[in-house]
Amino acid sequence: MEQRRHTGVKITMATGRNVMRAVKVSEFGGPEVLKLLSDVLLPNPKENQVLIKVHTCGVNPVETYIRSGAHARKPPLPYTPGTDVAGVIEAVGEHVTVFKKGDRVFTNGTISGGYADYTVAAADTVFPLSDKLNFKQGAAIGIPYFTAYRALFQKGHAKAGETVLVHGASGGVGIAACQIARAYGLKVLGTAGTEEGMNIVLRNGAHKMFNHREADYIDNIKEFSGVQGVDVIIEMLANVNLATDLQLLSPGGRVMIVGSRGPIEINPRDTMMKESSIIGVSLFSATKKLMYECETALLAGIEAGWLKPVVGPEYPLEKVAKAHEDLINSSGALGKMVLLM
Repeated sequence: MEQRRHTGVKITMATGRNVMRAVKVSEFGGPEVLKLLSDVLLPNPKENQVLIKVHTCGVNPVETYIRSGAHARKPPLPYTPGTDVAGVIEAVGEHVTVFKKGDRVFTNGTISGGYADYTVAAADTVFPLSDKLNFKQGAAIGIPYFTAYRALFQKGHAKAGETVLVHGASGGVGIAACQIARAYGLKVLGTAGTEEGMNIVLRNGAHKMFNHREADYIDNIKEFSGVQGVDVIIEMLANVNLATDLQLLSPGGRVMIVGSRGPIEINPRDTMMKESSIIGVSLFSATKKLMYECETALLAGIEAGWLKPVVGPEYPLEKVAKAHEDLINSSGALGKMVLLM
């Protein structure tokens, strides 16, 4: 057994080794730049930080954009991707009193990166993982549910009784948005590209689903929503859907852009008569106060039982490049993609 001491923390590694497996990105590019190394030094938790033994890490679309270099947020190279971790506290830094070794936790942020056997995270980005959820579900909470809550309420100002359309509802953020909106009293419409995806979303909060691969699905949504239209649209692929989204809105309606893979041409006149809004959403821009609001609401949802992440494709850490490739090229999302350590 080997012991390491630092800032008042003692870590004992049963293997007698101070190294771990971790994915490193040394240059921006395609999935092939994700390299799994087996000799990465174990990170140390400093004050107000914790060391987590990672069981599962969520894979988010934004991580593929950052890895490619196409995102505005570019971490210094080399870096380890991954923010949504679920696992067990291995050690705590100084001044951390809310967690102890052995606690089950999940995160919505890491410092050293989540695609690894161990990760360091700031204590205020770590939350207790309820016994109602397993580690895979814990890794599906972070960015998807915090983003969905922020899009619906902090930026979209959705209210009980309004109609929300979740455009691309069968992925991690989409299912989260449907569960949250249903719990808060909204009328929930969703789109997905497969029958299986539509059925998953219907079981997770949607009142009505539409297949966005059908040529007339926009007309079907218009017919269903009536002359009033849709109050809030949660949009996962704005470069494809934004122009038609504007046709679906109610007076004063809001399109919340959660995801986009490129530019699109729209007619600004489509916003004028209805005085509708197009609003971008980024969890990275949320203040600590707003993040605390999300945290409080979501932990209450877990306790109440309506927050139940749907886990989709699972990959071992060795297949991380394949996971990124499949995430971008998938014919239809089915829950939250996760990496297993």
